Amino acid sequence: MPLFSQNRRLERINATAELFDKYPHLQENARTFRAKPLVDVDPKCFLYVQQREFAATTPADGSGAVCLAHCDGSSTWSEVPLLVQAVTSLSSVSNDGRLELHLVGGFNDESKTSHKLSHNILEMNDIVVDGTHRPVVYGIGVNVKTGDVFPSSFIHKGPAEQLRSARTFTGGQYLSTSPMAEPPHFVQHMKSTIQFLLEHPDSDELFPGAQPQLYHRTEMGDWERVVKS
Repeated sequence: MPLFSQNRRLERINATAELFDKYPHLQENARTFRAKPLVDVDPKCFLYVQQREFAATTPADGSGAVCLAHCDGSSTWSEVPLLVQAVTSLSSVSNDGRLELHLVGGFNDESKTSHKLSHNILEMNDIVVDGTHRPVVYGIGVNVKTGDVFPSSFIHKGPAEQLRSARTFTGGQYLSTSPMAEPPHFVQHMKSTIQFLLEHPDSDELFPGAQPQLYHRTEMGDWERVVKS
């Protein structure tokens, strides 16, 4: 699959400095994006994508597929083909077209996880606060109808926030790879997730008959669990 920037095909790039030297608009676009104000999204108008998750959908008129993923480097090589497949499967009505890619996030973290994941491409999202490197943009939103991508903050992270969060660190995973750079809500989020695990030690209770939990959007915009009779 060829990669294009401003309708020009990108040849093999060996270093980040070479990429920015040949395509300086990428850095300018990054500066513009990180300077945008945060958008508070109505909780009845979105689906929150947690760490190691992705979601794909189309607007009501089927005009274009959108996929949002939160990759943390745990299995990126196997995740990317799934993202492409999700978008193309929702775009089956069109044989032509292009996939637009937006990379947001990462920073100069102590363990260099972001650099390993993005090869320094996302270094524009780094800021030093009180001697600690932090990301400028912590979260983003995507307008499904327009395709617009914007910095966002979220109070609600549903549906099934604690259940989905618990999946990411069961089996001995760290609670955070960058504890000094986490946002203010992180500690409370982890506490509620751990409490959820303590209250639900048996997965059969959460997934009777080994069946997945299913949710749908109500007419009011809320997420409601589908209970099979």
